[in-house]
Amino acid sequence: MLNYTKYKHDSSETWVTFVHGAGGSSSIWFKQVREFKNHFNVLLLDLRGHGDSKPNLKAAFDDQYTFDSITNDILEVIDYEGIEKSHFIGISLGTILIRNLAEKYPHRVESMIMGGAIMKLNLRSQILMRVGVIFKSVVPYIWLYKFFAFVIMPNRNHRESRLLFVREAKKLYQKEFIRWFKLTSEINPLLRFFRSADIKIPTLYVMGEEDYLFLPTIRKIATSHNNSHLFIIEDCGHVVNVEQPQLFNRMVIGYLVGIEGR
Repeated sequence: MLNYTKYKHDSSETWVTFVHGAGGSSSIWFKQVREFKNHFNVLLLDLRGHGDSKPNLKAAFDDQYTFDSITNDILEVIDYEGIEKSHFIGISLGTILIRNLAEKYPHRVESMIMGGAIMKLNLRSQILMRVGVIFKSVVPYIWLYKFFAFVIMPNRNHRESRLLFVREAKKLYQKEFIRWFKLTSEINPLLRFFRSADIKIPTLYVMGEEDYLFLPTIRKIATSHNNSHLFIIEDCGHVVNVEQPQLFNRMVIGYLVGIEGR
């Protein structure tokens, strides 16, 4: 089972589950925990092979990491904790896992908060993936990760996010990075389906104004999908919860409280 940390609220029955992105860990939510646990029950997950979660031995042996299998890792934890339904907050690749969970188990998802959401790989992103595929087995993975982090978060004000993710990524093993990287082979058809299917679960996209790779697609999705809203943070890049934590926290908590008050 995944490593996880939970914070129980004295009176609230509402759960909020945080899902980090590839190469990160639950520690990237350190600027959220204090405020969110004042309002909700909080669940922080380390995805397999990240943070304090060990790789799934059977999956590692079979060399089969899929979005479905990793999504089921999350489901296993909320089942174990007896959480019938939760709000889910994700960042970057974590938003893909949340969207996949909502597609397969919509009755378990109260709402989706999609920070730095990835819903399409543009030409630049696809070139990055191709470069990674070519060099993933011959170049130390941390070099590739640093390169990707710089392309996705290039500006000076993105530096804290960039360094945080590189620091967390150093905890991965080369083989673990390669297993996760192989997920890119199934990402395009999955994202194409997500863009076309309006799941109708309340969704808040929180995007940085400088998230050049992914923001244009999210603008289109937010206008075409019911119950979807977009909040854009100025002077901010991909990792919105780290770069602008106070604004992120205020907007997301207000959104969740509004849902709970309906």
